[in-house]
Amino acid sequence: MAELLDGERLAGRIKMELADRVARLAVLGRRVGLGTVLVGDDGPSAKYVAMKHADCEAIGIRSYHEELPAGATQADVEAVIDRFNDDSHVHSILVQLPLPQGINEEQVLLRMKPDKDVDGLHPTNLGRLVMGTPGPLPCTPAGIVELLAAHSVPVEGKHVVIIGRGLTIGRPLSLLLAMKRPGCNAAVTVVHTGVDDMAAITRTADVIVAAAGVAGLVTADMVKPGAAVVGAGTSWSGTKLMSDVADDVAEVAGWVTPRIGGVGPMTRAMLLRNAVLAAEKVQ
Repeated sequence: MAELLDGERLAGRIKMELADRVARLAVLGRRVGLGTVLVGDDGPSAKYVAMKHADCEAIGIRSYHEELPAGATQADVEAVIDRFNDDSHVHSILVQLPLPQGINEEQVLLRMKPDKDVDGLHPTNLGRLVMGTPGPLPCTPAGIVELLAAHSVPVEGKHVVIIGRGLTIGRPLSLLLAMKRPGCNAAVTVVHTGVDDMAAITRTADVIVAAAGVAGLVTADMVKPGAAVVGAGTSWSGTKLMSDVADDVAEVAGWVTPRIGGVGPMTRAMLLRNAVLAAEKVQ
């Protein structure tokens, strides 16, 4: 059976280390602050933001929350971003997506100061990633790299297949894993659900990252024995959260993420790390 890539335990260790850094900043008179923006009454989004606030409280980060009604205008949302941009107590900003219809998400994200972008998805920060220059990294890709490294999964010089080309995971992860840096430096192939005979490609992979949001997409017959398989995409079956990786993959793979407690906790830990880094960089 495959070794579990335990993101919950690793995220706990990262949070302990971040709590020490937050405490050191507090001694210097700098309380790390995260501003969050929630528009509308979407239940999962509200729950996600609440989890972020709980994470912040656990390690000593101060949360500043703005909640706007579903009928908020573009100007209303941008006014909150402007206020957080100008607030020296707010070192990073999280805009919870998706935004309601009628709000231009790209325009909202562009309004944010790049150095306060806690998700690492501002075009300036994605450009920094392309160029290999320092900046906040997208949280889920960074968390996946950390998770593989912590479990001593060989990546450097290996073949990684990423299923999914989305802006939050697939595209930035392909850039990150191909870079010449520790835990990366891989040969990366990006596929998607429209690719013919995807299994023929995934069976050549040393590492598979499934980020398509299709439950059970990766099955045991698609995996080379001993490969590492990361389920980064999720979907819902009623009230049950489903992984892109089928249960039978654990019988073939060398490493595999659990259905719950793999990538998700690492994404949240990387968001906290970006928040702390933003505060540490303030002159």
